[in-house]
Amino acid sequence: MKIKNSLPLPLRIAGPVLIGGILAFLLLPVLVVTLAAFNDKAILSFPPEHWSWHWFARVLTYSDFQAGFRSSLIVTAWSSIIALVIGAAVAITVKRLDFKGKDTLQAILAMPMIVPQFTIGLGLLILVAQAGMDRGYAILVLCHVILVLPFVLRSVYVSMENLDERLEHAAASLGAPPMKVLFTIVVPLLGPGLFGGWLFAAILSFNEFTASLFITTENTQTLPVTMYNYVREFADPTLAALSVVYIVVTASLLAFANYFLGLGKILNIEESR
Repeated sequence: MKIKNSLPLPLRIAGPVLIGGILAFLLLPVLVVTLAAFNDKAILSFPPEHWSWHWFARVLTYSDFQAGFRSSLIVTAWSSIIALVIGAAVAITVKRLDFKGKDTLQAILAMPMIVPQFTIGLGLLILVAQAGMDRGYAILVLCHVILVLPFVLRSVYVSMENLDERLEHAAASLGAPPMKVLFTIVVPLLGPGLFGGWLFAAILSFNEFTASLFITTENTQTLPVTMYNYVREFADPTLAALSVVYIVVTASLLAFANYFLGLGKILNIEESR
């Protein structure tokens, strides 16, 4: 038996209209930036009088952007992999074992989601300066691991909640040692959560700016920091063009993951079929 919707017609219409208005408000800056990227003039103007791909060519050929992109790839690769390994190990340990200080450990690891990113970056800068250490890639990777680790933990921990422990018990009862159970049963079943955690870590690390601004040097500047330095010196549509590239690449990756893997399966929102 269906329950008849008792809300008045104006209220039923107001909900979709409000949601549509919010989406339009959020997408309007994207539309403005996209159109401004095709301006043929060296100043930001909207709408453009004439169309040009000149600024997209500059994005691909500007040496600072190329160096920043390479640095971002290096930092993203290392930080996402390290965060995945640490996050998976901690999530499995927290789920499977009871030990003193368990809640405290979880609270500490979740703090980067609460503490402002500039605080973490400034704190690392002060620590490195007092210790007399070089601000190389190692410090930058450490910073990014700290920032993305909570998201990896969350993704893997959700997968652990959905894991059927009877499969592990069955493997153990057949004589499989604990490490074999871990790598032949647990890790494969955690595949969607592990991939989801890595995906979150990679995206967040590649786009991280606030904390990186404090600890990068001229040789380790990531692409977001390079973009910030560029906009301090130039006011042309190059950054608008680079923003369009960001949007297209990110949307393509998410569409690819959704089509071939299913974002619901990766994030364990829906059961695999």
